[in-house]
Amino acid sequence: MMVTVNENYLLLKSSYIFSEINRRVEEFQTRNPDADIIRMGIGDVTRPLPGAVVEAFHRAVDEMAGEETFRGYGPEQGYPFLREAIAENDYASRGVDVTPDEIFISDGAKCDTGNIQEIFGLDNVVAVTDPVYPVYVESNVMAGRTGPMDESGRYEGLVYLPCTEENDFIPPLPEEKVDLIYLCYPNNPTGTALTHKQLAEWVDYARDAGGIILFDAAYEAYIQEDNIPHSIYEIEGAREVAVEFRSFSKNAGFTGTRCAFTVVPEELEVPDSEGKMHALKDLWNRRQTTKFNGVSYPVQRAAEAVYTPEGQREIRESIDYYMENAKIIRESLEKAGLRYYGGVNAPYIWIRTPEGMDSWQFFDRLLNDAEVVGTPGVGFGPSGEGYFRLTAFNSLKNTVRAMERLSELSF
Repeated sequence: MMVTVNENYLLLKSSYIFSEINRRVEEFQTRNPDADIIRMGIGDVTRPLPGAVVEAFHRAVDEMAGEETFRGYGPEQGYPFLREAIAENDYASRGVDVTPDEIFISDGAKCDTGNIQEIFGLDNVVAVTDPVYPVYVESNVMAGRTGPMDESGRYEGLVYLPCTEENDFIPPLPEEKVDLIYLCYPNNPTGTALTHKQLAEWVDYARDAGGIILFDAAYEAYIQEDNIPHSIYEIEGAREVAVEFRSFSKNAGFTGTRCAFTVVPEELEVPDSEGKMHALKDLWNRRQTTKFNGVSYPVQRAAEAVYTPEGQREIRESIDYYMENAKIIRESLEKAGLRYYGGVNAPYIWIRTPEGMDSWQFFDRLLNDAEVVGTPGVGFGPSGEGYFRLTAFNSLKNTVRAMERLSELSF
C-alpha cells in the first residue's frame, strides 16, 4: 500500500491568483531591477497599528513577563473581555442582538470562511457569487464538494451567481435550491454593497429554502452610505439563517497581527441525515476546540483597545485615509475614460478593462508601462473576466503617483 494524495487538491487551478501575480511581478523586477513598482493588487493595509492598540499590546506583553500575570493557553473561543467588547460596540450599539457567547475569536476571517465548510455535509449544494473571493470556492474544492472545473472555469458542483454590469453586481437569487450561500458585502472584489432591502431578500430566501448564509462582513467599517447594513443581523430573521465573519485586519491594521471573529447565533440549527436538529454554534465550538488553540493574549488585548475612544478615533482616521485614496482612484479613472464600480462603501475599485483587452492583458499593460500592480478580475471567477481590481490600501503618495502614471497611458 502506498500513501496517496487527496485528489481534490489536484482539481484546483495551477496556482492561487496572488501567487501568480507575485510570480509575474518578480519576473518583471528581475528583468527591470531599477523598476519602481507600486503594488495596488493585494488588499494589504499600509498604515501602522493605531497608537492605542500598540500601547495595549505592549502592556499585555509586559504581563506575559511577570510570574503572577503570565498566561498560557487561553480559551479557544476567545477571552471574555474581547467578546464582550465586540458584542457591545459592534452589535448592541446598533441595536443588534448578539451575545458574547455567540462570538468566536480567531486568527483571521480568511481562515474562518475557509474552515466553516468542514462542519457541513458534502452533499450540500453551495452557491457563490461570481466574481468571488477565491477562498470560498477553493476550500470547498479541497473538501470534495465540487467535482472538476469545466471549460468555462466553473466547478461543476457549485452554483454560480453572476454579478455583472447588467445586474448592477447584485447577485440573482438561485433558480435551483441551494443549501450554503457565500455572500461578501461590502464586496471583495467588486467594491459594491447591498442595501437593507437587497440583503433582506437573501435572508427571506434562506429561510424559505432551509439554507444558511455565510456572510463575510470584513469590510463593514468602510461603509459610508446610510442604506447599507453593517451586519446581516440588522435584517429580521437573519439570526435563524446566517453566520457572520468579521476581521480586525482592514479596519485596524491587523493583517500582520491576526485577529478576527465569527458570530454563530443560538437559533441557528442544522439537521443530520435523520432530521435531528443540532446547534451550529456547538458544532463550530467543537471544531475550534479540536483544531484551534486560540489567539494569543497580547493580540486580544490589542484588539480590545480598538474599542476605546482613542482606538475608535484612530481607526476612523485610517479608514478615511484609505477612502480618500479610493476617491483619487475613482476620479483618475473617470478622467482616463475607464468605467469603474465600487470605491464608495469599500476600499476596492472594480475597473472595466478597455475594449479588446482581457484582464491579464490589462495587468501586463499596467505592470510593463506604468509599473503598477493590480489584480486581474478573472482570478475571482469567470464573470470577472474583462475586469480588474485596484485597492486603496497603499499610501496616499503612492496612490497619487500610480494614478499619474495610469493617466499617461492611452487605452
